[in-house]
Amino acid sequence: MKENFALARICPDCDEHILEAKLIQSSLLPTEGLRHEAVEIAFRFIPFSEVGGDFVDFFALPNGFVGIYLGDVVGKGLPAAMYAALVIGTLRGIHKSGTDTDSVLARLNERLLQRPLPGRFCSTLYALFNPATRELIFSNAGMPLPLLVSGTICRELGAGGLPSGLFPGATYGRHVVQLGAGDCVLFATDGLHESRNHEGVEFCTAELEEVWAQCGPKTAPASADFVFDRQVAFSNGSAPHDDITAAVLKVLP
Repeated sequence: MKENFALARICPDCDEHILEAKLIQSSLLPTEGLRHEAVEIAFRFIPFSEVGGDFVDFFALPNGFVGIYLGDVVGKGLPAAMYAALVIGTLRGIHKSGTDTDSVLARLNERLLQRPLPGRFCSTLYALFNPATRELIFSNAGMPLPLLVSGTICRELGAGGLPSGLFPGATYGRHVVQLGAGDCVLFATDGLHESRNHEGVEFCTAELEEVWAQCGPKTAPASADFVFDRQVAFSNGSAPHDDITAAVLKVLP
């Protein structure tokens, strides 16, 4: 109680500042999903506290491709949210140039290291979907591997990579996956993978691939809802210990 009283005296406007931070963060997130020619995208964003260090965005590019990125800043709360805003602004200044995904992440890493912040870095994934060829092209800077469900097969895609803003000169792989009608890809931060039940078992270890394998016939929004409903049921009342963010890409017939 004394600590709370002292905090109130030091920062009488803290609640108002947090509210403003929530409004700013919400303005940096998509307001709804996306449906564009041969693909639809849905997302879910659940911060650990009032604001979080996860971020996600998707958009149609002038060349007809659809871009999608998401990431996870080390840490939680307002400091992580401020760094996430920095990363989003930097990404938005890079991806509009239409460069390849590996080049985007290399430039992001370079720019974050121009004015490094001690102890701050992030995991980032940037992907492009080509509606004409149904190719998914992506690069990964330390994010959990995307999960593809195609027919009755569920598998991880690509490989990991070095986080953004941590190692000078980092380079990133470029992964190309041929998708087909009905295929569905789950991109998620580690908050989803590492959510636990009362026994300390992680959702990824026990159920995530099995849950995602059931999403083939579902729409992108229905798939996102299904995964998060199953995560809540798996946790059985255990509070999340991290931000949870996911984006679902569904190839339309």
